[in-house]
Amino acid sequence: MVLITVRLPSEATLKQAMRRLDLREEEVDTGYGLVLIDPEQSLYGLRVSEAAARRIDPAAGDGPYSDPRIEPYGPPR
Repeated sequence: MVLITVRLPSEATLKQAMRRLDLREEEVDTGYGLVLIDPEQSLYGLRVSEAAARRIDPAAGDGPYSDPRIEPYGPPR
């Protein structure tokens, strides 16, 4: 999965985003959901498959961006 940013109407839902971007449920990380990044610009973050990210019209969003796993730094305690 990769991260993308998309501009959607304010208070958009994950289902609305999927419908607008023509995404199937298996192409979206529904556990991650739709994350509001900048309310003034109606900018949202969404995790999608790499194939889905390539299909999304650049006018609808930006990305894909890498989404590295975040892990603790240093030796385990």
